Amino acid sequence: MSPSLPRRTLAEALSARLQAEWLTGGVLSTLLLPLSVVYGLAAMLRARMLQPAELPVPVIVVGNWIVGGAGKTPTLLALLEHLKARGLRAGVVSRGYRREGDGIELLGPDSTAQSAGDEPLLVHLRGHVPVAVGRDRVAAARALLAAHPEIQLIVSDDGLQHLRLPRALSVLVFDERGVGNGRLLPAGPLRQAPRWTPAADEIVVYNAARPSTRRAGHLGRRRLRGAVRLQDWWAGRPAEAASLAALRQGTWTAVAGVARPQRFFDMLSDLGLHFEPLPQPDHASYAELPWPAGAQGVLLTEKDAVKIRPERVGALPVWVLPLDFAPGPEFLAELDTHLNRLLPHGSTPDRTAGLPPVQGPA
Repeated sequence: MSPSLPRRTLAEALSARLQAEWLTGGVLSTLLLPLSVVYGLAAMLRARMLQPAELPVPVIVVGNWIVGGAGKTPTLLALLEHLKARGLRAGVVSRGYRREGDGIELLGPDSTAQSAGDEPLLVHLRGHVPVAVGRDRVAAARALLAAHPEIQLIVSDDGLQHLRLPRALSVLVFDERGVGNGRLLPAGPLRQAPRWTPAADEIVVYNAARPSTRRAGHLGRRRLRGAVRLQDWWAGRPAEAASLAALRQGTWTAVAGVARPQRFFDMLSDLGLHFEPLPQPDHASYAELPWPAGAQGVLLTEKDAVKIRPERVGALPVWVLPLDFAPGPEFLAELDTHLNRLLPHGSTPDRTAGLPPVQGPA
């Protein structure tokens, strides 16, 4: 009899098989269908019990139906850039996935990926906007508004399934996986049952080469903006296309601790760079640097860079390659239509709406 696999290896093998079946279906996925029925019933009950809270400014939720990275953060950054171009003052709320603690934190100069989460910290540093994280996004939004009364609207990084969070507009992001095998967790990748009838308060954008669901939507384009040294990235200096082109002359170790690391590696290959791929788990902590001691130089995504301070790499050449996502002019035009509805003439909403009355002295 062959020796049994170590427990961790077996768990990893089952996880990999299940994630593969999330795209096409299979025996393991079918065996889990009863649990998906329980998950769906619990979600329906929760939707009936929870009512959205009130907030004094409109909320735009950027999210998806499927687990794993579908491109929410690049889409959110593109959205923030457009809002800034229109002169609108936005703030961001997020749960802060895999951070330490669930309480409210307003991000500032001393915030770390450990305390705030890697993606919220990235949004704060690159988007130059106020950000609050917390398991309760409504409480995070109220704390953000109290600290930054100039905010005209809030953008939620994820939160489609956070039913207490009100939303005036939802931006649904899909990648090439679409809705996978169409099943709810755990038999499939869906966090909620899909709705195929378009809603007036939704915009669909595809972070893929072509639409991957039956929903009409806008196609976006991914590209690497350029390259910037890790220490310069932390200092707020922009990436440059010329620096990215110069990286073709070297041999690198490419590190990607994101949901779909092969996307990053494919873009490097398309640009003619020579590298050894070193994929890492999504949201890797980088408590220890993952590249070998003999690495000649390292290429990072921004999501990795927020967890690696420059003083940790010494004299090793480490470059950050920011990803840009352009959702297209048709998407921006539809977004503007909604913004004109939510904030006519760029006005600030009534800040007292949805807030409890002030109690006078007894």
